[in-house]
Amino acid sequence: MKEHSILIIGGGLAGLCAAVHLAMEGLDVAILEKQTYPHHKVCGEYVSKEVEPYLQRLGIDLRAKGAIEITRFSMSAIDGYSIEVELPLGGFGISRYAFDNYLYLRAKELGVIFYFEKVISTAFKDDQFTVVTNVKNYTAKIVIGAYGKRSVLDKNLNRNFSRKKHSWLAVKAHYKVSDFPKGIVALHNFKGGYGGFSQTETGAINFCYLAHYKSFKACKDVDSYTQEIVGENPSLRKFLENSEPVFDNPMTIAQISFDKKDSVVDHMLMCGDTAGLIHPLCGNGMAMAIHSAKIASELIVQFYGQGKYSRVALEQDYRKAWSKNFARRLWFGRILQGILLNEKWVSIGLKTIGRSKTVLRYIISKTHGKPIV
Repeated sequence: MKEHSILIIGGGLAGLCAAVHLAMEGLDVAILEKQTYPHHKVCGEYVSKEVEPYLQRLGIDLRAKGAIEITRFSMSAIDGYSIEVELPLGGFGISRYAFDNYLYLRAKELGVIFYFEKVISTAFKDDQFTVVTNVKNYTAKIVIGAYGKRSVLDKNLNRNFSRKKHSWLAVKAHYKVSDFPKGIVALHNFKGGYGGFSQTETGAINFCYLAHYKSFKACKDVDSYTQEIVGENPSLRKFLENSEPVFDNPMTIAQISFDKKDSVVDHMLMCGDTAGLIHPLCGNGMAMAIHSAKIASELIVQFYGQGKYSRVALEQDYRKAWSKNFARRLWFGRILQGILLNEKWVSIGLKTIGRSKTVLRYIISKTHGKPIV
């Protein structure tokens, strides 16, 4: 039985940022992650500049790693009608392959311990957690759940959404394109879904799309769906015809849930997609994951630094802070997602509301936050 002060389940953006933050405060932190670094993940690979000051505080400089500066947003309807607007804050395009590995190396530098094992179950008893993996058991006073969109652990924790079937499939691949416009993140509609482009630090273009099973089941596989359904949008068809895949095969995640989730489960503080998944509008889930790590870390530092700050207070404060910062953004994301799946609404909206750059920037701002330090 191995003991640590803090265990983090999951080594994505939320888990890694929390580990770096807590290690910088001198706390004993370990991460349980099933994959070694570096590795690719299904993700929009666009991160808003709202988290840039906080990342710099953690010793992370995305510009130094070649992240592509994003200043504009474009969007097209299924018929190809498109609009473009300057982003209120802007952001960066960077692959999860590079970003996660950068954070991993920073965490290692600060003394964070990594166990590359699969977590099977957790239990909380007598004010202490026991975490069971496929290799050994661990104990800790505090556990952060940061294991992403979906895990077997959700079923073991009896989370409501894990008992239901869900209708979303995510597909991601990188492409070589010679004439992709610089500094832009794009969102394009197709029947039963929508997808986004962003340029990564290697120059490759990340294309990640979300598809509803109703539209997907008419095709035999991902490749045929991409060509036959996704390619109905003229903008997407042009991209696919003039690009070369970098990956041997696209990456996929099935059974994605956008249901409401609890931010504290069995006394674990949930961060990032584990606590709530926003629809991929400009890929702002990356910034939300990082911000949630900041909130959890600051409260945990307070928990260890103040003898009178109880676990009950810690959990209550985290729930309140999580809701204050993200509940409305998730709600607005759900509203926008409903619009994006209605062909007529998208087309009419782009040709009316979309003409007003002020209104469009306002809508974008509702899925983004203010800069955090």
